[in-house]
Amino acid sequence: MMLFRLVVGLLLFAGVICFALYIGTQQVVWRQRGLLIVKWTVLAGLAFFAVLILERLAMLL
Repeated sequence: MMLFRLVVGLLLFAGVICFALYIGTQQVVWRQRGLLIVKWTVLAGLAFFAVLILERLAMLL
């Protein structure tokens, strides 16, 4: 659980850095990279929590 939080935090930090570089350089590639990182981080987080919920449901049955 701690490892997951660390990875998600680092990925979100990388997304923020990409957006800061976009603001500083006005190069669209940094915005695209930032959006891609944030999108996949959110999807991975949703998948992780879906697995946790399914695990809890399986324990109840």
